[in-house]
Amino acid sequence: MSQAVARALDSRPFRLLSGPGLRLLVAAALVGIALYPILSDNRYYQNMIILTLLFAIMGSGWNIISGFTGYVSLGQSVFLGIGAYTTALFSVRLFGPENPGEQGVNPFWFVPVAAVVAGIFAAVVGAILMRTRGHSFVILTIAFLFVMQLVTLNWSGLTNGNHGLTLPLTTWDREYQYWPFYYALFGLMLLSVALSWWIRRSKLGMGLVAIREDEDKAASVGVNTPIYKVLAYVGSAVFIGAAGGVYAYYLTFIDPRGMFDIVISVQVVLAVLIGGRGTIWGPVLGAFILEPLLETTNTELGIGGNERLILLGVLLGLIVLLLPRGIIPSIQDLVTGQREKARGGLVGARLERKPLRVVERAQAEAREAPPGPLLEIRGAEKRFGGVRAVDGVSLAVERGTITALIGPNGSGKTTLFNLIDGTMPPDRGEIWFDGKRIDGLPPYRRAHLGIGRTFQITRLFRNMSVLENVVAPLRDFSWRRLGADAVSGPEAQRAHELLEFVGMHRFADMRAGSLSYGQQKLTELAQVLMLDPKLIMLDEPAGGINPTLIAHIEEMVHELNRQGTTFLIVEHNMPLVLGLCDPVLVLARGQCICQGSPDEVQADPAVLDAYLGADFALEQKAGVS
Repeated sequence: MSQAVARALDSRPFRLLSGPGLRLLVAAALVGIALYPILSDNRYYQNMIILTLLFAIMGSGWNIISGFTGYVSLGQSVFLGIGAYTTALFSVRLFGPENPGEQGVNPFWFVPVAAVVAGIFAAVVGAILMRTRGHSFVILTIAFLFVMQLVTLNWSGLTNGNHGLTLPLTTWDREYQYWPFYYALFGLMLLSVALSWWIRRSKLGMGLVAIREDEDKAASVGVNTPIYKVLAYVGSAVFIGAAGGVYAYYLTFIDPRGMFDIVISVQVVLAVLIGGRGTIWGPVLGAFILEPLLETTNTELGIGGNERLILLGVLLGLIVLLLPRGIIPSIQDLVTGQREKARGGLVGARLERKPLRVVERAQAEAREAPPGPLLEIRGAEKRFGGVRAVDGVSLAVERGTITALIGPNGSGKTTLFNLIDGTMPPDRGEIWFDGKRIDGLPPYRRAHLGIGRTFQITRLFRNMSVLENVVAPLRDFSWRRLGADAVSGPEAQRAHELLEFVGMHRFADMRAGSLSYGQQKLTELAQVLMLDPKLIMLDEPAGGINPTLIAHIEEMVHELNRQGTTFLIVEHNMPLVLGLCDPVLVLARGQCICQGSPDEVQADPAVLDAYLGADFALEQKAGVS
């Protein structure tokens, strides 16, 4: 069976749908689209392609906020209406002819203005909408669409209400009537695809996909989630606004119900789902499948109006059931799935690790560090109903130490980690890091200060590659860094160094979700190291992995610690804790009951009673004797 699959993947159709073959197909298709008006004067098909290009532009925009970022918008056609009304108002109200019969300013001049206005609307509204998630965001995008429709309907002094606005007629030769609109939308489609391609390769794009995969984890590795999401919303709106301006001039008449139509939004969503959400060319492919299909069913079968809504619903249901990831991702899965199976597996003897170049920030700032502990917790409390998971904990982690945090299950260890990295806010108490109080800071600000954290159950961005997982973290926020190329250049070079250090370099292009559990732990450690952290918090690094890999992790912790990195480790593997960590802090029932050296902790009666037990003490004595 596997040999048959391999032969199928090596067949000519699949070779054409991957790598150079795919690029050749795309180039040929684009050339064909560009030449069509020259080769054929059939205005019916020119009109169909114009509408298809419009949906491709809108799909590419929707893909940025919903495909890359994971925030599903059902009101994306609002920016089409904003762009259309901007162009119409500028060309009719502000710069229209003073006397009837005179020629005013060509509406094409206001298409860039429409793009800017759509972007401004997206920035202002996005700052509000992006405070929500899930179904709330979907509902608010629909509400935004209908609010704009109501505003244009009722502001008749400006928009002429439900009577609409008539734009100037075209002045060029009727033989080439569609050409300017055709090529304007074709150019906008290329620009929108180029924007998607650039975003997907940049640090901004890696952060957006990380938000889609796990927003809380993305914040913990330094992704400034509020700004990233607003930027994605603006990026999704700009070219739709420009296309709305061209579309308004193409129609020469616009009205609120036609421009702010939720059916258009549904068609855009369906087109992207057909082609492949989260891919670069999926929205374009989906548009070139869906729009000709709808036009054909309308002309040949007479399916329009409310019947079209039924058809859209049926198509959406079929896509969700039969092709949930779309055409392009399904093909990619067929091409890459067998390769990943062949390269996956358990780690162990195959690990090849190189020494890590000095941890940049850890060593550079250790020399200038203020006196006192690196991390200090003062009276921290966290309640869940009547349960006190953390009950007045006060402790300190000294610079340059490998500190263990041990205790029975339910003692509050992971909750305390969540309070430190900002995943949860404390109910009371203070948290100080490197001389600064941080308990009021969001998680991404704490990551920028130098706190890195792994999770008890690994939380990688599973649909991203190993390399993308490592380049996604952001050490600090700057506009220049957002635009940095994340798959080549210094960022990728540093990521490759870290993958070599943890022994995962050969798996850089594999999807993180296909890795074994031990490989995922190593990748998550490399991901944290991308932050150049001063403090690394490891939550059960030895849990669920083999002894060879445990020794491998222990060796890496020692090497990083010699370079200046401080560790706080939650672990139940007591031989590892006693051989690696000093000091050791013990939690029980949400309180710190003991702290000291490994020998002191082993001898403490309270620790033996709450966690280690009398059998552990007897085993230790037997081992010594």
